Amino acid sequence: MQTPQDDRPHENAGQDVIAVDADDTELELVNRLEAHTGEGIRHRAFTALVFDGEGNVLLAQRAPEKRLWGTYWDGTVASHPVRGQSQEEATRQRLEEELGITPDQYDDLRLTDRFEYKRYFENAGVEHEVCAVLKLTLSDRSLEPNEDEVAGLLWVPYERLHENPDWYRQLRLCPWFEIAMRRDVRESSSN
Repeated sequence: MQTPQDDRPHENAGQDVIAVDADDTELELVNRLEAHTGEGIRHRAFTALVFDGEGNVLLAQRAPEKRLWGTYWDGTVASHPVRGQSQEEATRQRLEEELGITPDQYDDLRLTDRFEYKRYFENAGVEHEVCAVLKLTLSDRSLEPNEDEVAGLLWVPYERLHENPDWYRQLRLCPWFEIAMRRDVRESSSN
């Protein structure tokens, strides 16, 4: 039985993302819902890792209403910049919208990595992204989470999470965060 709610288009259908090539060069704007269905369309994205100065990373549990990876734990915030917006500008915007984190709480936002990945989620859709990784450290840990975006928050020792993933398996981590963390720790240990 269909309800009137089932007939409404998903909110993502009214938004666009930036389709990119493997080098993250902009190709065109594509519908966000189309980019995340079927085989997906490679597009620009970011994930931001927020630290507290004591080696802890802030994990944010995605709201259950999220179409892909709802209730999974993410590396603080992840989203898509809009055309003309830098990764840093998009990160600042999402930090404020999702967690109430303002630029006066940090001064070290930096782009640290970029990678491409593709992952399917159940029968609901796909992520095919060139994902930038940004990091920052909070000087003030005050947070005001937006419940439409974030279901829970958890400070976790970053190195311990990487070294003992089995201890955190019940968290069900988002794939882009796991990739970013593994690449980051591998980069740090090779220096």
